[in-house]
Amino acid sequence: MIAFNAKVISGYSMGNVVLGRNISEYIDEIYSRHRVELKGYSVPDGEVRSAYTLDSTMTIVVDSSGLIVSIGCNQSYKGRYKGCLYAGQSIRDIMGLTSRQRIFNGSLIIDDDFGFSFVIPSPYDEVADVIDHLPLDLILNEIYVADFSSWKPRFSHERKTKG
Repeated sequence: MIAFNAKVISGYSMGNVVLGRNISEYIDEIYSRHRVELKGYSVPDGEVRSAYTLDSTMTIVVDSSGLIVSIGCNQSYKGRYKGCLYAGQSIRDIMGLTSRQRIFNGSLIIDDDFGFSFVIPSPYDEVADVIDHLPLDLILNEIYVADFSSWKPRFSHERKTKG
């Protein structure tokens, strides 16, 4: 059953909804137990996606075949990632609870976990390249689980120099 207090599991699930499953597994529950807003949109590669927002709290994004590709929520969601991270935290709090914070594509990736991200709000999503560019009291009200591994920096080789 979908629950807005379920644990957030990086790269796997949120609200007991599992990435990679088909939305058809949840559709009866979604429409019988929740107020649903459905929006369609295109991603940069032209693929069409649909976003099911449940009770203005959790969003399930599916590809054109109905496979769940990401799940997000706002500060109304009560579940936590690793027992301590959640939507509605400040940059200061996040920095105190994590070892490393990196910005990719308007999102904050923590501890090099490319299955979980905080969404950086506008206008900071366009101007911040490193976490030091963000105000410590900035609240991040959205989180997502998905496969963000394509964002990982790739190095074709490392070059070592002799000193």
